[in-house]
Amino acid sequence: MTYADATLLADELGVPVEELDHAEFRPRYNIAPTDPYYIVRIKDEGRELVAARWGLVNSWAKDASMAARQINARAETLAARPAFREAFQKRRCIVPADGFYEWTGPKTDRQPFWFHRPDGGVLLMAGLYESWQPKPGEWQRTFTVVTTVANETMAPFHDRMPVVLDEDAASRWMFATTPSEQLHRLLAPPPARALIATAVSKRVNSVANDDAGVLTPDPVAPRLL
Repeated sequence: MTYADATLLADELGVPVEELDHAEFRPRYNIAPTDPYYIVRIKDEGRELVAARWGLVNSWAKDASMAARQINARAETLAARPAFREAFQKRRCIVPADGFYEWTGPKTDRQPFWFHRPDGGVLLMAGLYESWQPKPGEWQRTFTVVTTVANETMAPFHDRMPVVLDEDAASRWMFATTPSEQLHRLLAPPPARALIATAVSKRVNSVANDDAGVLTPDPVAPRLL
């Protein structure tokens, strides 16, 4: 989430700008699993932004050991898997970002690509959230990103991708009263034109690099599209 203007981002997400301040808002360029972040959910008749950590930990968990394995949830099995079933029914959210990374090439020389909207706008990714207690009386909110089959843009890189929703679909995803059959219909891949892939600096391969330089286009990267 590279937005530097909190007011502009709050308008995009439909949340009060004060909530971004409360989430210790700052531009992020390289968010890794288990990092602190934030999500958007429905509250009363509006939306609220709340802090959360990437990697879902279930309320019954004794520790956070599953967090790194539950950074994604497959759309096809949300209603069946115990790890995600209750959150799918009751705790659906949006994970905002203006892009995400995927890699190609050999393990020794991975080339990152940044997937983003052609107009630079915010991506509204379907998510689920949970809260658990690291110790008695202390609650921590966590989330996972829902994935679906790859569209034509993503297919050369991976067979899965995040569920990316438009504004109307994002609202329906978060509404508590949306019927289950409608929710499942929302979890299709976006149109191919919804995203473009830009080869960027290999500095992004280290999570220690969280600055604008990681998005510098790589002019010598292979052209797959």
